[in-house]
Amino acid sequence: MEIINQMQLEFLSLPENEGFARVAVSAFAVQLNPTLDVLADLKTAVSEAVTNAIVHGYENEIGRVMVGAALRDDGVLEVSVTDTGKGIADIPRAMQPFFTTQPEKERSGMGFSVMQTFMDRVAVESAPGQGTTVRMEKRLREK
Repeated sequence: MEIINQMQLEFLSLPENEGFARVAVSAFAVQLNPTLDVLADLKTAVSEAVTNAIVHGYENEIGRVMVGAALRDDGVLEVSVTDTGKGIADIPRAMQPFFTTQPEKERSGMGFSVMQTFMDRVAVESAPGQGTTVRMEKRLREK
């Protein structure tokens, strides 16, 4: 599998930048002519990953969020969302449906579940105090 195109974005962890990231990644993915349903799935997953970085990675601080995307020659889009925020101590627990660190803010705890539902693969790397990277893959077209 070879990378045929790639892009990288970096922006402040402001809530209004979530929409920017979602639209930018979906516009990049259009090169492989995915269906509207596939684009909607992609937008939803990117929104969840970026929102997690903003809300949980940085909480009430402003940091930087990096979003990368790469198109492979096998029709798969790779997306990564990285923050250098507080990190996740227990990744398996954090990925459980309905788990949230902010129940008082009426968070549903479904972010990772949504990503897993709409993407073909989701992997999380994190360390407390060092940030988090969410890597996702979505097949945009058949081989």
